[in-house]
This record gives sequence, C-alpha cells and structure tokens, in this order.
Amino acid sequence: MAEILTREFIYLRYFFFIQVEQIFMYWALGVVTGSMLSVLGREKLYRMFAALNGKKLGALGVIPASLIGAASPLCMYGTVPIAAAFSGKGMKDDMLAAFMMSSILLNPQLIAYSAALGSFILAVRIATCLLCGMIAGLLVRYFYKGEGFFDFSGFKEPQNRDTDPNILMRLIKNIWRNIKATGPYFLIGVALSAAFTRYIPESVVAGMFGGEKAFGALMAATIGVPVYVCGGGTIPLLQGWLASGMSAGSAAAFMIAGPATKITNLGAVKIVLGLKRFLLYLLFSMFFAYAAGIAVDFLRRGWI
Repeated sequence: MAEILTREFIYLRYFFFIQVEQIFMYWALGVVTGSMLSVLGREKLYRMFAALNGKKLGALGVIPASLIGAASPLCMYGTVPIAAAFSGKGMKDDMLAAFMMSSILLNPQLIAYSAALGSFILAVRIATCLLCGMIAGLLVRYFYKGEGFFDFSGFKEPQNRDTDPNILMRLIKNIWRNIKATGPYFLIGVALSAAFTRYIPESVVAGMFGGEKAFGALMAATIGVPVYVCGGGTIPLLQGWLASGMSAGSAAAFMIAGPATKITNLGAVKIVLGLKRFLLYLLFSMFFAYAAGIAVDFLRRGWI
C-alpha cells in the first residue's frame, strides 16, 4: 500500500511541475500586466470611456464600450461603482451594459493567462467575450429604450488602495495583492489538472467535450457554473482538457459561462439589476455561451 501511494505521489508531482513549468510565466505575466494597468493606466482608460459620453455614436457606441470594459483591470465590485458614476453623468445604459459585460468576461490579466492555451483559443476567448458585451449592449438599447435598465442607487466610487506616493511602491504593493488573490487558485488549478491528467482517461474528456458537437458546448457551459472560481485557476484545467480532446467551441462555452456566473460577479450584478433582469442576465449568459460554443466549432469545421 505504501509503495502504491509513493508511486502515485511521484506521478502527481511530475504532472504538477510539468503544468507549473508550462503555465507559470503566463500567470506571472498576467499579474504584472494587471497591476501595471491598474496603477498606471486605469485613469486613462476611464477618461476614454467618459469621452464616449459626449459623442453621438448611436448603436456603434457598444463597440468602444466593450473594448474599454475588456481593458479594465478592475474586478466587478470595482467596475459597478465606476459604471454608477458614469451613469450619474448621463452615460446611456447600452454602453454601460457593453462595458460591464465585457469587464465581467475579460480583463488584461486574464488575456495574459489565456495565452498559455495557444493563439487560437486566445483569439476565440477575446472575440467571443467582446461580442458578448456588444450584443448585451444592443439588447439593452433596443429592448429597454427609454426605460432605465440599471439601478445604481447606493453605489459609490470604490476606495483606491493605490495611494502610496512612490509610484514604484504602488506597483509593488498592487502586484503583491494580485499574487495573494490569484496565487492560491493558480496552484489549486494546477493540482486539479495534474489529478485529471493522471486519473481521468482522455476518452472521457473527449466524450464529454470533444467531437465538436452541441452536447460538448452544453456540458462545458454547465460545468463552468460550479467550477469557475478564478480565471487563473481554470487555465491549467482548460489546458489539460484541450490536450485530452476538448473542442475549441466547448472551451469557448466554458470561458463565457464560468466568469458570467462566478459567485462574486453574480453578487454585484444582482444588486444593480433586481430579480427579473438578473434572471434575464443569467439566461442571456448561458444561451450566449452555448451558442458561441456551437458557432466556434461550426466555423472551425469550415462549413462557411
């Protein structure tokens, strides 16, 4: 028995450190990128967003709003008060919806993490998440025209923790907070991926998520709800699943449904939407994740 446990430990340790070797630099790059944008570029991003308020862009306004949301380094509890401030200055709800939806699904740190999955999956993640934000904005624009969609009452500007007068120290402190926030989930994700690699046959993963079938996208979207806790922690899992036969479409469905239903994001969204519109948000997120998964696999097969 002791020999079996020792052997299994050696196998798991091997798979664990292989994963760390493959992904660590992407995690580190994500931490540094997110911190640099948070400390050095956040105000510029929000000035760009505020500048949209004075332009008559019509429905096209959801495009830059979605792009700026994806470039925002803040978590959802930081993004919602920012959106509340813009709403108070007259920003239209369609652009706010595009900004918030993209911010939920994507950020510079997550983009850097996702580079570990390869250029194609990275491109799929960026494209589908931006498109999700734009469509959310358009739906709010056309179905809630003349009717307020958000209720930001009670939200205020978030407290800025980057207050050290020395800019280098502000950056170092922000990096340390990022490491503490994401590091444990990164290690948990690597450990789970090592366990999957060792104990779950590739045929099982391929059967669940592979074959470029609609069932795979549905399974990935569904599993994304309870599994997704931290973006950095899911990258090792996705890398292992993709290597075992997960289709690009199933990965896309997981990468949308996961952050959209992440418990901390849901808490912030529920406060500003109310029950009815919160349920619409959930339905939209799950439907888009499923549809995007099917579309990605359909396009990759070269049918059109």
